[in-house]
Amino acid sequence: MAFHHVAIATRDLEATHRFFSEACGFELVNVDVIPYLESGWARHAFYDTGNGEMIAVWDLHDEALTDFDAGLSTAMGLPTFVNHIAFASGDLDDLDARKDRWLEHGHDVVRVDHGWCTSIYANDPDGTMIEFCCTTRVFGTDDVRRAHDTLLAAAPEIDKEAPAADFFLAEEFDAATAR
Repeated sequence: MAFHHVAIATRDLEATHRFFSEACGFELVNVDVIPYLESGWARHAFYDTGNGEMIAVWDLHDEALTDFDAGLSTAMGLPTFVNHIAFASGDLDDLDARKDRWLEHGHDVVRVDHGWCTSIYANDPDGTMIEFCCTTRVFGTDDVRRAHDTLLAAAPEIDKEAPAADFFLAEEFDAATAR
């Protein structure tokens, strides 16, 4: 079942809007403004990510609201990669185009070949890791069996070989030679 939307909070709506609209290419399709807490208000902005699904951003306003970390992982003291949002990319050419778009908009990118999928990663303005992922092989019955065995194993085998990763710095990106 597809999801309708995933909602996250932001500390900087302007920067977050630029990230999701310009750097990710998602269209802003709706904004609701509602009362928040006792005397504040909240803006809830929805961006169409495709296939009828959306990412939504909360912009919260109330004097009683204390300063908070809006990063999905960092707010809980976890490494950035743990809680993240992954969007599907149709093929590796689309993934490369999205990587270049992020770089053009000033975001550093990590590309990782996981063996069964290839992903690119960048952080949004609040420090939440955003991913575009392209599945590169079909899962068979052996894969499903191995997944269940690994999930249930008391001491699963640890893959100690790091996946292939490439790092791309926005400051070194040249759009003219990228494609």
